Amino acid sequence: MDFYEKAGKMAIGSRLRRLSDRLTDEAAGIYKLYGNNLQPRWFPIFFALAKGEEKSITQIAEEAGQSHPAISQVAADMVKQGFLQEKKDKTDGRRNLVSLTEKATEIAGRIHWQFEDINAAVEDLLQQTDHNMWKAIAEWEYLLDKKGMLARVAEQKKRRESQDVQVVPYRPEFKQHFRDMNEAWIQANFKMEEADYKSLDHPEDYILAKGGQIIFALYNNEPVGTCALIKMDDTCYELAKMAVTPAAQGKGIGFILGRAALSMAKQLGASRVYLESNTKLKPAINLYAKLGFKKVTGKPSPYERANIQMEVWLDEKG
Repeated sequence: MDFYEKAGKMAIGSRLRRLSDRLTDEAAGIYKLYGNNLQPRWFPIFFALAKGEEKSITQIAEEAGQSHPAISQVAADMVKQGFLQEKKDKTDGRRNLVSLTEKATEIAGRIHWQFEDINAAVEDLLQQTDHNMWKAIAEWEYLLDKKGMLARVAEQKKRRESQDVQVVPYRPEFKQHFRDMNEAWIQANFKMEEADYKSLDHPEDYILAKGGQIIFALYNNEPVGTCALIKMDDTCYELAKMAVTPAAQGKGIGFILGRAALSMAKQLGASRVYLESNTKLKPAINLYAKLGFKKVTGKPSPYERANIQMEVWLDEKG
Protein backbone atom coordinates (compact mmCIF):
# COMPACT_ATOMS: atom_id res chain seq x y z
CA MET A 1 0.00 0.00 0.00
CA ASP A 2 2.99 2.30 0.59
CA PHE A 3 3.65 2.25 -3.17
CA TYR A 4 0.21 3.71 -3.93
CA GLU A 5 0.58 6.37 -1.25
CA LYS A 6 3.85 7.46 -2.88
CA ALA A 7 2.65 7.17 -6.48
CA GLY A 8 -0.58 9.04 -5.75
CA LYS A 9 -3.50 9.47 -8.13
CA MET A 10 -1.47 8.74 -11.26
CA ALA A 11 -1.54 5.07 -10.17
CA ILE A 12 -5.34 4.92 -10.10
CA GLY A 13 -5.47 2.34 -12.89
CA SER A 14 -2.97 0.08 -11.14
CA ARG A 15 -4.76 0.43 -7.83
CA LEU A 16 -8.14 -0.42 -9.35
CA ARG A 17 -6.60 -3.45 -11.07
CA ARG A 18 -5.15 -4.51 -7.70
CA LEU A 19 -8.59 -4.26 -6.11
CA SER A 20 -10.18 -6.04 -9.07
CA ASP A 21 -7.62 -8.86 -8.89
CA ARG A 22 -8.29 -9.25 -5.17
CA LEU A 23 -12.05 -9.45 -5.64
CA THR A 24 -11.64 -11.88 -8.55
CA ASP A 25 -9.45 -14.18 -6.43
CA GLU A 26 -12.03 -14.12 -3.66
CA ALA A 27 -14.85 -14.71 -6.14
CA ALA A 28 -13.24 -17.99 -7.17
CA GLY A 29 -13.35 -19.07 -3.53
CA ILE A 30 -16.99 -17.99 -3.21
CA TYR A 31 -18.04 -20.15 -6.18
CA LYS A 32 -16.32 -23.12 -4.53
CA LEU A 33 -18.02 -22.29 -1.22
CA TYR A 34 -21.39 -22.85 -2.90
CA GLY A 35 -20.23 -25.84 -4.93
CA ASN A 36 -20.61 -24.01 -8.22
CA ASN A 37 -17.90 -24.92 -10.69
CA LEU A 38 -17.83 -21.55 -12.41
CA GLN A 39 -15.00 -19.12 -13.10
CA PRO A 40 -15.41 -15.46 -12.09
CA ARG A 41 -14.68 -14.16 -15.60
CA TRP A 42 -17.62 -16.17 -16.92
CA PHE A 43 -20.10 -14.17 -14.83
CA PRO A 44 -21.21 -11.59 -17.48
CA ILE A 45 -22.15 -14.32 -19.97
CA PHE A 46 -23.63 -16.62 -17.33
CA PHE A 47 -25.78 -13.84 -15.88
CA ALA A 48 -26.92 -12.66 -19.33
CA LEU A 49 -28.13 -16.17 -20.20
CA ALA A 50 -29.27 -17.35 -16.75
CA LYS A 51 -32.97 -17.03 -17.60
CA GLY A 52 -32.68 -19.40 -20.51
CA GLU A 53 -32.33 -16.90 -23.35
CA GLU A 54 -30.31 -17.32 -26.52
CA LYS A 55 -28.18 -14.30 -27.37
CA SER A 56 -25.42 -13.31 -29.75
CA ILE A 57 -21.94 -12.41 -28.56
CA THR A 58 -22.60 -8.86 -29.73
CA GLN A 59 -25.73 -8.60 -27.58
CA ILE A 60 -23.91 -9.88 -24.49
CA ALA A 61 -20.95 -7.54 -25.11
CA GLU A 62 -23.29 -4.54 -25.32
CA GLU A 63 -25.18 -5.55 -22.17
CA ALA A 64 -21.98 -6.12 -20.19
CA GLY A 65 -20.20 -3.04 -21.54
CA GLN A 66 -17.25 -5.15 -22.67
CA SER A 67 -15.55 -5.57 -26.03
CA HIS A 68 -16.72 -8.18 -28.52
CA PRO A 69 -13.28 -9.92 -28.60
CA ALA A 70 -13.22 -10.17 -24.79
CA ILE A 71 -16.68 -11.75 -24.58
CA SER A 72 -15.93 -13.99 -27.57
CA GLN A 73 -12.79 -15.30 -25.90
CA VAL A 74 -14.63 -16.11 -22.65
CA ALA A 75 -17.48 -17.73 -24.58
CA ALA A 76 -15.04 -20.01 -26.39
CA ASP A 77 -13.63 -21.12 -23.05
CA MET A 78 -17.12 -21.81 -21.69
CA VAL A 79 -17.97 -23.88 -24.76
CA LYS A 80 -14.79 -25.88 -24.29
CA GLN A 81 -15.64 -26.50 -20.63
CA GLY A 82 -19.17 -27.61 -21.47
CA PHE A 83 -21.07 -24.63 -20.00
CA LEU A 84 -22.10 -22.96 -23.25
CA GLN A 85 -23.52 -24.16 -26.55
CA GLU A 86 -23.69 -22.48 -29.95
CA LYS A 87 -26.08 -22.68 -32.87
CA LYS A 88 -26.90 -20.70 -36.00
CA ASP A 89 -29.52 -17.97 -35.75
CA LYS A 90 -32.58 -19.14 -37.72
CA THR A 91 -33.37 -15.59 -38.83
CA ASP A 92 -29.78 -14.72 -39.76
CA GLY A 93 -27.51 -17.58 -40.70
CA ARG A 94 -24.48 -15.30 -40.61
CA ARG A 95 -24.41 -15.11 -36.83
CA ASN A 96 -24.30 -17.59 -33.97
CA LEU A 97 -26.41 -17.63 -30.85
CA VAL A 98 -25.17 -18.98 -27.52
CA SER A 99 -27.07 -20.42 -24.58
CA LEU A 100 -26.30 -22.28 -21.36
CA THR A 101 -25.88 -26.04 -21.48
CA GLU A 102 -27.85 -28.36 -19.24
CA LYS A 103 -24.94 -28.45 -16.79
CA ALA A 104 -24.84 -24.65 -16.57
CA THR A 105 -28.64 -24.39 -16.38
CA GLU A 106 -28.63 -26.67 -13.34
CA ILE A 107 -26.26 -24.25 -11.59
CA ALA A 108 -28.40 -21.27 -12.65
CA GLY A 109 -31.35 -22.88 -10.93
CA ARG A 110 -29.71 -22.87 -7.53
CA ILE A 111 -27.24 -19.99 -7.64
CA HIS A 112 -29.77 -17.44 -6.35
CA TRP A 113 -28.66 -18.13 -2.76
CA GLN A 114 -25.10 -17.24 -3.67
CA PHE A 115 -26.24 -14.04 -5.36
CA GLU A 116 -28.36 -13.12 -2.32
CA ASP A 117 -25.50 -13.66 0.11
CA ILE A 118 -23.06 -11.71 -2.06
CA ASN A 119 -25.46 -8.77 -2.28
CA ALA A 120 -25.86 -8.81 1.50
CA ALA A 121 -22.08 -8.97 2.02
CA VAL A 122 -21.48 -6.06 -0.36
CA GLU A 123 -24.22 -4.01 1.29
CA ASP A 124 -22.67 -4.71 4.70
CA LEU A 125 -19.28 -3.57 3.40
CA LEU A 126 -20.78 -0.38 1.96
CA GLN A 127 -22.39 0.39 5.32
CA GLN A 128 -18.94 0.32 6.92
CA THR A 129 -17.39 2.83 4.53
CA ASP A 130 -17.49 6.62 4.56
CA HIS A 131 -17.99 6.70 0.79
CA ASN A 132 -20.36 4.54 -1.22
CA MET A 133 -18.04 2.94 -3.76
CA TRP A 134 -20.91 1.51 -5.79
CA LYS A 135 -22.35 4.97 -6.42
CA ALA A 136 -18.86 6.41 -6.95
CA ILE A 137 -18.11 3.85 -9.66
CA ALA A 138 -21.35 4.75 -11.43
CA GLU A 139 -20.40 8.44 -11.26
CA TRP A 140 -16.93 7.75 -12.65
CA GLU A 141 -18.32 5.66 -15.49
CA TYR A 142 -20.82 8.38 -16.36
CA LEU A 143 -18.18 11.11 -16.36
CA LEU A 144 -15.65 9.03 -18.32
CA ASP A 145 -18.33 8.27 -20.91
CA LYS A 146 -18.74 12.03 -21.38
CA LYS A 147 -14.98 12.64 -21.54
CA GLY A 148 -12.37 9.89 -21.29
CA MET A 149 -9.25 9.96 -19.15
CA LEU A 150 -7.03 10.42 -22.21
CA ALA A 151 -8.89 13.59 -23.21
CA ARG A 152 -8.80 14.87 -19.62
CA VAL A 153 -5.05 14.33 -19.32
CA ALA A 154 -4.51 15.96 -22.72
CA GLU A 155 -6.42 19.03 -21.51
CA GLN A 156 -4.26 19.28 -18.41
CA LYS A 157 -1.11 18.89 -20.54
CA LYS A 158 -2.25 21.69 -22.83
CA ARG A 159 -3.15 23.90 -19.85
CA ARG A 160 0.23 23.36 -18.18
CA GLU A 161 2.24 23.90 -21.34
CA SER A 162 0.25 27.02 -22.27
CA GLN A 163 1.39 28.62 -19.02
CA ASP A 164 4.94 28.57 -20.38
CA VAL A 165 3.95 30.44 -23.55
CA GLN A 166 4.90 34.12 -23.82
CA VAL A 167 3.41 36.51 -26.36
CA VAL A 168 5.88 39.18 -27.51
CA PRO A 169 5.85 41.89 -30.22
CA TYR A 170 7.78 41.71 -33.48
CA ARG A 171 11.55 41.86 -33.35
CA PRO A 172 13.82 42.14 -36.43
CA GLU A 173 15.49 38.83 -35.51
CA PHE A 174 12.12 37.12 -35.80
CA LYS A 175 11.60 38.17 -39.43
CA GLN A 176 12.77 34.86 -40.91
CA HIS A 177 10.67 32.90 -38.41
CA PHE A 178 7.61 34.87 -39.54
CA ARG A 179 8.25 33.91 -43.13
CA ASP A 180 9.25 30.29 -42.53
CA MET A 181 6.30 29.41 -40.28
CA ASN A 182 3.76 30.85 -42.70
CA GLU A 183 5.37 29.54 -45.87
CA ALA A 184 5.38 26.03 -44.37
CA TRP A 185 1.61 25.81 -43.84
CA ILE A 186 0.78 27.63 -47.09
CA GLN A 187 2.94 25.32 -49.20
CA ALA A 188 1.62 22.26 -47.36
CA ASN A 189 -1.99 23.11 -48.23
CA PHE A 190 -2.00 25.59 -51.13
CA LYS A 191 0.57 27.65 -52.99
CA MET A 192 2.30 30.94 -52.27
CA GLU A 193 0.57 33.93 -53.87
CA GLU A 194 1.62 37.50 -54.63
CA ALA A 195 0.00 38.88 -51.46
CA ASP A 196 1.92 36.29 -49.41
CA TYR A 197 5.27 37.42 -50.76
CA LYS A 198 4.46 41.07 -50.01
CA SER A 199 3.66 40.48 -46.35
CA LEU A 200 6.20 37.74 -45.65
CA ASP A 201 9.19 39.21 -47.47
CA HIS A 202 8.59 42.79 -46.30
CA PRO A 203 6.63 42.65 -43.00
CA GLU A 204 8.05 45.95 -41.74
CA ASP A 205 6.90 47.85 -44.85
CA TYR A 206 3.71 45.97 -45.67
CA ILE A 207 2.34 45.50 -42.14
CA LEU A 208 4.13 47.49 -39.44
CA ALA A 209 4.70 50.76 -41.30
CA LYS A 210 1.00 50.88 -42.19
CA GLY A 211 -0.12 50.72 -38.56
CA GLY A 212 -0.33 46.96 -38.20
CA GLN A 213 1.20 44.65 -35.64
CA ILE A 214 2.95 41.28 -35.61
CA ILE A 215 3.17 39.14 -32.50
CA PHE A 216 4.99 35.92 -31.65
CA ALA A 217 4.43 33.09 -29.22
CA LEU A 218 7.58 31.92 -27.47
CA TYR A 219 7.81 28.50 -25.85
CA ASN A 220 11.00 27.87 -23.91
CA ASN A 221 12.14 31.20 -25.39
CA GLU A 222 11.85 29.87 -28.96
CA PRO A 223 9.40 31.32 -31.53
CA VAL A 224 6.76 28.65 -32.15
CA GLY A 225 3.83 30.71 -33.41
CA THR A 226 2.96 34.04 -34.95
CA CYS A 227 0.13 36.14 -36.36
CA ALA A 228 -0.37 39.63 -37.73
CA LEU A 229 -2.89 42.43 -37.48
CA ILE A 230 -3.09 44.29 -40.79
CA LYS A 231 -4.74 47.71 -40.56
CA MET A 232 -7.69 48.04 -42.93
CA ASP A 233 -8.95 51.39 -41.58
CA ASP A 234 -9.15 53.20 -38.26
CA THR A 235 -11.79 50.85 -36.87
CA CYS A 236 -10.94 47.51 -38.49
CA TYR A 237 -7.93 45.21 -38.59
CA GLU A 238 -7.42 41.97 -40.48
CA LEU A 239 -6.17 38.96 -38.52
CA ALA A 240 -3.71 37.32 -40.88
CA LYS A 241 -0.66 35.11 -41.21
CA MET A 242 -1.37 32.95 -38.17
CA ALA A 243 0.97 29.98 -37.99
CA VAL A 244 2.19 27.52 -35.37
CA THR A 245 5.11 25.16 -35.85
CA PRO A 246 4.08 21.48 -36.12
CA ALA A 247 6.13 20.52 -33.06
CA ALA A 248 4.27 23.07 -30.92
CA GLN A 249 0.75 22.26 -32.04
CA GLY A 250 -1.61 20.91 -29.41
CA LYS A 251 -0.53 23.39 -26.76
CA GLY A 252 -3.32 25.89 -27.40
CA ILE A 253 -0.89 28.38 -28.92
CA GLY A 254 -3.22 29.39 -31.74
CA PHE A 255 -5.91 30.34 -29.24
CA ILE A 256 -3.38 32.26 -27.12
CA LEU A 257 -2.20 34.20 -30.17
CA GLY A 258 -5.72 34.90 -31.37
CA ARG A 259 -6.87 36.16 -28.00
CA ALA A 260 -3.77 38.36 -27.69
CA ALA A 261 -4.35 39.76 -31.20
CA LEU A 262 -7.97 40.67 -30.42
CA SER A 263 -6.90 42.36 -27.21
CA MET A 264 -4.24 44.31 -29.10
CA ALA A 265 -6.73 45.35 -31.81
CA LYS A 266 -9.05 46.72 -29.15
CA GLN A 267 -6.18 48.70 -27.62
CA LEU A 268 -5.46 50.13 -31.06
CA GLY A 269 -9.01 51.46 -31.20
CA ALA A 270 -10.50 48.83 -33.50
CA SER A 271 -14.14 47.84 -33.17
CA ARG A 272 -13.96 44.96 -35.66
CA VAL A 273 -11.45 42.29 -36.68
CA TYR A 274 -11.78 40.55 -40.02
CA LEU A 275 -10.10 37.49 -41.51
CA GLU A 276 -10.01 35.31 -44.61
CA SER A 277 -9.41 31.58 -44.64
CA ASN A 278 -10.31 28.34 -46.35
CA THR A 279 -12.84 25.80 -45.11
CA LYS A 280 -10.28 23.07 -45.84
CA LEU A 281 -8.48 24.26 -42.70
CA LYS A 282 -11.02 22.85 -40.25
CA PRO A 283 -8.90 23.28 -37.07
CA ALA A 284 -8.33 26.94 -37.99
CA ILE A 285 -12.03 27.55 -38.68
CA ASN A 286 -12.92 25.95 -35.33
CA LEU A 287 -10.35 28.14 -33.60
CA TYR A 288 -11.79 31.31 -35.13
CA ALA A 289 -15.28 30.29 -34.06
CA LYS A 290 -13.99 29.71 -30.54
CA LEU A 291 -12.56 33.24 -30.60
CA GLY A 292 -15.97 34.62 -31.55
CA PHE A 293 -15.62 35.03 -35.32
CA LYS A 294 -18.70 34.56 -37.48
CA LYS A 295 -19.03 34.03 -41.23
CA VAL A 296 -19.68 37.15 -43.31
CA THR A 297 -19.61 38.20 -46.94
CA GLY A 298 -16.94 40.82 -47.49
CA LYS A 299 -15.10 42.47 -50.33
CA PRO A 300 -13.24 40.41 -52.98
CA SER A 301 -10.17 38.70 -51.56
CA PRO A 302 -6.64 39.13 -52.94
CA TYR A 303 -6.07 35.43 -52.20
CA GLU A 304 -7.12 32.72 -54.65
CA ARG A 305 -7.32 30.18 -51.79
CA ALA A 306 -9.73 32.21 -49.63
CA ASN A 307 -13.28 30.85 -49.68
CA ILE A 308 -14.57 32.06 -46.33
CA GLN A 309 -14.57 35.46 -44.63
CA MET A 310 -15.22 35.95 -40.94
CA GLU A 311 -15.37 38.83 -38.48
CA VAL A 312 -15.80 39.58 -34.81
CA TRP A 313 -17.04 42.79 -33.24
CA LEU A 314 -14.82 43.59 -30.27
CA ASP A 315 -17.52 45.28 -28.20
CA GLU A 316 -19.30 41.90 -28.21
CA LYS A 317 -16.21 40.28 -26.74
CA GLY A 318 -16.37 42.47 -23.66
